[in-house]
Amino acid sequence: EFKPDFHAAWNNRGIALGNLGRLEEAIASFDKALEIKPDYHAAWDNRGNALGKLGRLEEAIASFDKALEFKPDDDETWYYRGNALAGLGRLEEAISSYDKALEIKPDYHEAWHHRGNALGNLGRLEEAIASLDKVLEFKPDDPGAFYNKACCYALNSQIDQAIQNLQQAIHLNPDKYREMAKTDSDFDSLRSHTRFQALIQE
Repeated sequence: EFKPDFHAAWNNRGIALGNLGRLEEAIASFDKALEIKPDYHAAWDNRGNALGKLGRLEEAIASFDKALEFKPDDDETWYYRGNALAGLGRLEEAISSYDKALEIKPDYHEAWHHRGNALGNLGRLEEAIASLDKVLEFKPDDPGAFYNKACCYALNSQIDQAIQNLQQAIHLNPDKYREMAKTDSDFDSLRSHTRFQALIQE
């Protein structure tokens, strides 16, 4: 009201609206910030995230690209851009985006994780496992990384490794991963194994 051209306030207002789930209004607020300061990298980034949550992934990517134009070394923007590309099934491009994030921040375990998932979805199982191993290097108790490794091993018919990793995931978060394993088609090759059955029935 007193300083209508205060770009940071428009950006922060957008963040607050986004936290309330009022994403359209949040985007309008980020747009105001960018009207005042078109090179405001944080507002482009936040706008991209809000668009991504609305499923408007093409627009989200365009917004992240603008953010990177002004701050090319922002690991988080590369990561979120990768997620949007993965959401569109553009997995090779997503992996390149995660690689950029990891070049800047080599211990970014979420980026290693999503990179592993993208590689797994491309059927590049060995590379996916290597990426998930990096997650565990930085976050040794990440149940999701163990679970996704188990999926990769199961798809690769490496039964022992699949069961070991699944056991670890269930040990760390029994409610979530035991339920998931019951219906996950990645484990179809294990269903008849007694060790697998024991794991999902405990």
